Amino acid sequence: MGRGKIVVKPIENLTSRQVTFSKRRNGLLKKARELSILCDAEVGVIVFSSTGKLYEFSSSSMGSIIEKYKREDEYHQLLSPTAEAKFWQREAENLKQQLNDLQENHRHLKGEEISGLSVKDLQNLESQMKMSLKEIRAKKEQGFADEMKKLNDQVIIMHQESMNLFKELSVQRKENAELRKKIYANEVNSSSHHPQHFGEKYDSYGSLHLQPRQSQENDNETPETAIDLGRLNLA
Repeated sequence: MGRGKIVVKPIENLTSRQVTFSKRRNGLLKKARELSILCDAEVGVIVFSSTGKLYEFSSSSMGSIIEKYKREDEYHQLLSPTAEAKFWQREAENLKQQLNDLQENHRHLKGEEISGLSVKDLQNLESQMKMSLKEIRAKKEQGFADEMKKLNDQVIIMHQESMNLFKELSVQRKENAELRKKIYANEVNSSSHHPQHFGEKYDSYGSLHLQPRQSQENDNETPETAIDLGRLNLA
């Protein structure tokens, strides 16, 4: 069986009335919260009990919602150019007041005109400055971190380039050593076809010097002094 239709009429019993008010009030505020979250709507709910107690919910500042409601309501109720002029005049005054408040707050943050502030105002100002300093430090630290990362990347690139150059240099040295060996081999081979036989001799620097070997004209003669052909540096 379905539930019977509830007749909407004032509840006479005080206890039942309070219980119903509490349940329906909570349900109303819950639905308002869900509506603001699900639909990204700006919602404001104000409830006064029969005893005058206030209950409210606002997705943002209740004051800003009420001001927005007043502006929209006045805008739709504009019936004459005179009323429209008054509406825009009030808007201009509100904007001017907001500008003055911002300028005054800016002066307070700079340490100007704070002698007339109350203890609570000074505490609020201190809180604002602490938050500002915290954001500045965070931004500064992030900048340092980005700069360090950039420098580290450059160091890694330079190290890799140095390793590549070192490898190329090693290959070049190896090729030069092999080329010198081939040159020495060719020079030794060419000297072996010379009419005189030369003995190999290396100095302390590793340079090759060739000297003619001593020969005898006959078995009875003593060897003559070897002809000094000079030191032939084949380095």
